[in-house]
Amino acid sequence: MVAASLYRKKAREGRDDGRTAIIDIGSNSIRLVVYDGPVRIPSILFNEKVMAGLGRGLVKDGALDSEATDRALTALSRFQRLAGQMGVAQVRTVATAAVREASNGADFIDHIKALGLQVEVLSGEEEARMAGYGVLAGIPDANGIVGDLGGGSLELIRVGDGKVGERVSFPLGVLRVAAIRDHGPKALERVVVEALGATGWEGRGEGLPFYLVGGSWRSLARLDMHLSGFPLPIIHHYRMPIEAPQRLIRSLAHLDKARLREISGISPSRIPTLGHAAALLAVLVRHLGSSSLVVSAYGLREGLLHRSLPEAVRAQDPLISATREEGVRQGRFPEHGDLLDRWIAPLFTGEGPADARLRHASCLLADVGWRAHPEFRATRGLETALHGNWVGIDAQGRAKMAHALYRSFGGDGVSAVVAQLLSPDEIAQAERWGLAMRLGQRLSGGVAEPLETSALGLARDALTLTLRAADAALYGESVERRHKTLASAFGLKPTLVIAG
Repeated sequence: MVAASLYRKKAREGRDDGRTAIIDIGSNSIRLVVYDGPVRIPSILFNEKVMAGLGRGLVKDGALDSEATDRALTALSRFQRLAGQMGVAQVRTVATAAVREASNGADFIDHIKALGLQVEVLSGEEEARMAGYGVLAGIPDANGIVGDLGGGSLELIRVGDGKVGERVSFPLGVLRVAAIRDHGPKALERVVVEALGATGWEGRGEGLPFYLVGGSWRSLARLDMHLSGFPLPIIHHYRMPIEAPQRLIRSLAHLDKARLREISGISPSRIPTLGHAAALLAVLVRHLGSSSLVVSAYGLREGLLHRSLPEAVRAQDPLISATREEGVRQGRFPEHGDLLDRWIAPLFTGEGPADARLRHASCLLADVGWRAHPEFRATRGLETALHGNWVGIDAQGRAKMAHALYRSFGGDGVSAVVAQLLSPDEIAQAERWGLAMRLGQRLSGGVAEPLETSALGLARDALTLTLRAADAALYGESVERRHKTLASAFGLKPTLVIAG
């Protein structure tokens, strides 16, 4: 079919068959990430970090100490070898605060080049800019202040309208905060206030969200998830109230290292710096005037990838792009999801753009369960939405998609995770999406023509399904039953209309 080939072409837009990798030489950790798949939201094929601690020597005497550099070079040698064996087409190696500030940074770079790696030493301004673009890659509608906390530096970046605005870099990395706090209980606040005031950033985030980037702050968010019993342990787009840092400071005062090691997602190497990261965050958001906290799993590395893409690819909605790709990969008919969304849309004209987007993404995944055993198709749909590699969506959005897919595959009731994340009205809304999708799947058998030649609609007291006379035979017993169930979810009666 022509339609099928067009949809396959659309789904392939922005793909790149070559693997890419980024080696990020930070002040605390050194990390290799290998990416593969659609370039707008590439999958992580491999991810490894080594806590080399380059910035610790910098804090002491302004130089990288030999033990840290030896550990770093051992890791980099391994990373260079692995990338070659994985068939990576391009390895981009970047270094940040510790290397650019160290008195012996140039010597360290020479050793890295001897391994066959070309190193870009990012300025503080460029590091900040890429962190801002990383947040926008994963949260396109982000509007506020990004804070990227590394081992050696802290970058603040204003983002909004899909653009990176003013940015600034401070020597306030988490490895440096400990030394500042040693000067007394108010020392950190004095340093932060002076830094913000001197650069004009005091109060700059008034009433705006603060987006957290960096391993130490992500670990704090993991702790908050654990303490609050949050039901979906996905860190990206996790929200915390502005009071959270103070609450975490109090909690850390009563938690020993053994208990912290038991919390999933918190690296043992991060535990010694959690208190310092929480203290800095508490002071910072108070003086910026931030309204809430949002965690971003995307930062510098993703910003580097994002800025390397063509503008047309960067402009793609990451959620729609990823769910379309997954739908094509797992589904039977590549055009089906977009057609299904258009077919059920007349029932939901009163919904806003945000809900329409989630509904569209759900439809793109409407065929992902067909390979599963029939008894587990509903569970497959639920888990795909909840646990998929999606960005540009928060936990509540995942839950709406999950319940829609669960109901579309015939699931009964409401999962415990969905019940914790959504209100009864939101659950009912997602259920209507799912039941409409379920009707479309049964009517069409997953192919295009029945959806292209029929229509759903709302009348005063009826939910109508209009078919051509030639297609009247499609209204079988199971279609009639699903039509009735959908109409009931709207509080209406089902009406079949046969068009001449």
